[in-house]
Amino acid sequence: MANQTGINVVLGATGGTGQAVVEELMRQGKLVRAVNRSGKADVPVGVEVVKGDATNVASLQEVCAGASVVYHCVNVPYDRWLTDFIPLTTNIIEAASAAGAKLVMADNLYMYGKVNGPISADLPYNATTRKGKLRGQVADLVMEAHRSGKVRAAIGRASDYFGPGGYNAIAGRDYFRAVLAGKKAMWLASLDQPHSMSYLPDF
Repeated sequence: MANQTGINVVLGATGGTGQAVVEELMRQGKLVRAVNRSGKADVPVGVEVVKGDATNVASLQEVCAGASVVYHCVNVPYDRWLTDFIPLTTNIIEAASAAGAKLVMADNLYMYGKVNGPISADLPYNATTRKGKLRGQVADLVMEAHRSGKVRAAIGRASDYFGPGGYNAIAGRDYFRAVLAGKKAMWLASLDQPHSMSYLPDF
């Protein structure tokens, strides 16, 4: 049974998604513990900031103690996705389960592969790339823990994001600096190709 009166723990709280989640939880008047690797962050008044390591299950269990909800907003450098994402997500599931907390994971759309038409949650995972297949495996890991009763879990998915705190996104700081200065801006595909974007506070 999930702890209904505890703390909302945001793992990866200083990334774009994590910052947005922290701010939304505070807006709702929740108790919030922001977790990152340094234990330092510029957060709203009233947020507890602690140091935690998603690669260490004991560290995660310590920072998730007393949680009612754990938000998995942890990201790793692109070149370490294949080695790091499954182990750290396993650790996060274990920590949420030990705390009796619900688990909410912020995810992307890689697992769907190429899609003609709108993307919806009931589409099959059809990725052909290694990173796309990996994101499907990570999602399956979380939902299998949910189905088995280990933890109550939900996944929220967004396309490439933009907005406050999204500094390192495709449409992030470098992109908008160039646009606002009237200079050439780097984009990820042909300009005539439609591309969905998610505004961080909405997500």
